[in-house]
Amino acid sequence: MASASFANLKASSSAWIGQRSFNQRPGSSSRSSAARVSVIRAGSYSEELVKTAKTIASPGRGILAIDESNATCGKRLASIGLDNTEANRQAYRQLLLTTPGLGQYISGSILFEETLFQSTTDGKKMVDCLHEQNIVPGIKVDKGLVPLPGSNNESWCQGLDGLASRSAEYYNQGARFAKWRTVVSIPCGPSALAVKEAAWGLARYAAISQDNGLVPIVEPEILLDGDHSIDTTLEVAERVWAEVFYYLAENNVLFEGILLKPSMVTPGADHKEKADPETIAKYTLTMLKRRVPPAVPGIMFLSGGQSEMEATLNLHAMNQSPNPWHVSFSYARALQNSVLKAWQGRPENVEAGQKALLARAKANSLAQLGKYSAEGESEDAKKGMFVKGYTY
Repeated sequence: MASASFANLKASSSAWIGQRSFNQRPGSSSRSSAARVSVIRAGSYSEELVKTAKTIASPGRGILAIDESNATCGKRLASIGLDNTEANRQAYRQLLLTTPGLGQYISGSILFEETLFQSTTDGKKMVDCLHEQNIVPGIKVDKGLVPLPGSNNESWCQGLDGLASRSAEYYNQGARFAKWRTVVSIPCGPSALAVKEAAWGLARYAAISQDNGLVPIVEPEILLDGDHSIDTTLEVAERVWAEVFYYLAENNVLFEGILLKPSMVTPGADHKEKADPETIAKYTLTMLKRRVPPAVPGIMFLSGGQSEMEATLNLHAMNQSPNPWHVSFSYARALQNSVLKAWQGRPENVEAGQKALLARAKANSLAQLGKYSAEGESEDAKKGMFVKGYTY
């Protein structure tokens, strides 16, 4: 099924590939199609990977991303006047992961390594808090972005060294899916080198993750930075995803055992004209239908600095008719912003913070089902959270 889907992908992409030099690979014409499309395998974990992916991509549920590095989590805490200490990070993440009823709307949560191995102040493992609500624990496995030599001031993602052994350790600790975030910058080109590096890194990570029992979330984030039009974003997104799926297939990645975390197709943050949710949905779904095989179980969108309400409205617009995949969310800032403001770092406000999280999770659950209404949303939920050159 995955091989056939890839063949369809290549056929649908052929016109574009013929025009773009970075997709013309030396020696590719001499290989037979039988050799080029390899047998897809994911070792002894195949059935578990498919089951995990389907559990996360379940109706009315999405992913809570709380995998910010300690430095980025520190910025969150600083916004409410807290120091960046392990105790404060523990208190905040404990608030999130022990929210009563969260599993009704959240199917998976991406954790930072510290949190995966952490316990609550009562001594309960954080992963057990998730298991109790039928929420699948996930883990951020990349080691961050660094400058890419030979590119147009672009970056590449580190973390492949030692990934297999780390993934095995994360699996033993209870993680069942992984995340690797790389980025593509439209104002910087993007260069052929940066696109190829992003795609190849994601594919190697995905193969290694599956080999160790973790469902890989594939995330080439196309940054909002820039004043480009929505048409430019569409062109770049199609370019990037064509390259990504080429290398996923080359690395024998099981498409039924992955999840995608794409950016929505929107104008650049500084573009003079903003797009409405219906336009964003149209462009985004057009890109996905041209590039993503139906074998992939779930599309879990990142919010990328949109306001809480924008991210929810756009997701709602994409679920107004049936899609070949589960179309849902994997939000960080668009789920956490209201929580921080309600909590303010005070023990007496924990319940208020949890209620704020539950409200945002429910709103996005309704959006996944195509039943969301923005009526009654607060002014804070309408405020954008875009940060130029954002690092995670």
